[in-house]
Amino acid sequence: MKTILVLIISYIFGSIPWALIIGKLFFNKDIRNEGSGNLGASNAGRVLGKPVAVAVALLDGLKAFIAMTIAHFVIPGTEIYAGLAACFGHCFPLFANFKGGKAVATSYGFLLGIVVYLTNQYFLQFLLPIISFFIILYITKTVSLSSISSLLIVCIVSFILALLNKITFDIPIALLLLWLFVTYRHKDNIKRIKEGKESKISWM
Repeated sequence: MKTILVLIISYIFGSIPWALIIGKLFFNKDIRNEGSGNLGASNAGRVLGKPVAVAVALLDGLKAFIAMTIAHFVIPGTEIYAGLAACFGHCFPLFANFKGGKAVATSYGFLLGIVVYLTNQYFLQFLLPIISFFIILYITKTVSLSSISSLLIVCIVSFILALLNKITFDIPIALLLLWLFVTYRHKDNIKRIKEGKESKISWM
C-alpha cells in the first residue's frame, strides 16, 4: 500500500507543468499554443526566453529528485520506481490534459536521485551525462540529439559499472527503459534530424 502511495505521489509531482505555470503566471502565455507546443524547457526557452528555459529545466528536474527523496524516507528501495513515475507524470501530466514534455530535465533529476540515494557515482552517472549533453549541444546545436545521446551514454556507463562491480542490474535496466521512453518521445525530432529540418539553437 505504501509503495502504491509513493508511486501516486511521484506521478503527481511529475505532473506539475512548470512551463505552463510560469508562462501563464508571468507572461500571460500558454506555451502549448506556441512553438512546438511542448511543455518542456526547450519550448519554454523558445517561447519565453533562455532564463525561463533554465528555470523550467531546474524545476522539472527537481520533480523527480523530490519524488525519490520522499520514497527514500518513506519506503527505502522504491526510489527507482518513484523517479520513473515522476518522469511518466511529466510526459502525461494530470494537470495539463495528459500532454506534457519529453522528460529530459526530469531524467536528470532521476539521475541525481540515483547518485544521492543509491550509488554515489556523482561523476559517472550525473556529471558525465551533463558534460556530454553540453559538448554534443555545442557541436550539433541540436537539443534533441544532445538529450538522447547523453542519456544513452549514462545508460551504457551504468551497465559497465554493474558488470565491473558485480551488482544487480536494477539501475541500468531502469535507465535503459527511460532512454527508450525518452527516445520514443523524440520520434518527431529524430525524423526531422534525418530530414535536416530539426531546429538548432543559437549561442548568441
